[in-house]
Amino acid sequence: MFKDNLLKGKRILVTGGGTGLGKEMATHFAKHGAEIFICGRRENVLEETANELTKEYGAKVHFSTLDIRDSKDVDSYIQSIFDSGPLDGLVNNAAGNFISPTKDLSPKGFDAIANIVFHGTFYVTHAVGKRWIESNHKGSIISILATWVWTGSPYVVPSAMSKSGLNAMTQSLAAEWGQYGIKVNAIAPGPFPTKGAWERLNPNGEDGSVMGDHPMGRVGEMNELQNLATFLMADGCEYLTGQTIAIDGAQYLTGGGTFSNLSKLSEDDWEQMRNMIRSSNNKDKADR
Repeated sequence: MFKDNLLKGKRILVTGGGTGLGKEMATHFAKHGAEIFICGRRENVLEETANELTKEYGAKVHFSTLDIRDSKDVDSYIQSIFDSGPLDGLVNNAAGNFISPTKDLSPKGFDAIANIVFHGTFYVTHAVGKRWIESNHKGSIISILATWVWTGSPYVVPSAMSKSGLNAMTQSLAAEWGQYGIKVNAIAPGPFPTKGAWERLNPNGEDGSVMGDHPMGRVGEMNELQNLATFLMADGCEYLTGQTIAIDGAQYLTGGGTFSNLSKLSEDDWEQMRNMIRSSNNKDKADR
């Protein structure tokens, strides 16, 4: 779809770039000539992804562990990148989420999501954006949101609230930073199967059925998301800014919110799902 050297010379940071959607986008950027920076909390998966992209595409790939919830660590990490040259693009992909009846949420559970998605994404965006402005360097920001920013969604309230805030950030910064040549957009994917998300949001199956009916009768294919992210990161669409673009096969237009059909679950069903999610979380912690 694109020329192989479309992103040649660009330096792009993808948070949460070692796995899932972040890895998929970083892979496509590397394939099209970009120098890649990926960060996350698990060094082993970051290193594996970096080695994989270097071997496959001959790309320059830098990786570093980072907890984006720590604003000081974020600022230091971004400075370390800019010390060798400015970034040209940022993808805010790092996130956290799990399904739960809101009545069962603890303040700690709510904060676990809000601190990553809402606070952490702002910290990274701010650290990169202010350096672009100071150095008079143009750039492109993409944040990975969800269609819940328009519909809301039951059972994922912390994420829906946080991503709605980032939708407002996208619009606000596009208006404020447009004068500096900084594009700020977002992508709202529908169901795209990834191991981490599926274990927490669809623990009972792999077809996306827990996420409701779908007009196209299928989940998204990674190349579809990759193509959109690469388009937004490339030169040639500078006038496109302040937009959150849904790529969900029109699912959210059918209404009800992504997880509205979970109202049918019994307390026993929820307990089974909680155990599955807890097991997945424990595996991730052991892997750090």
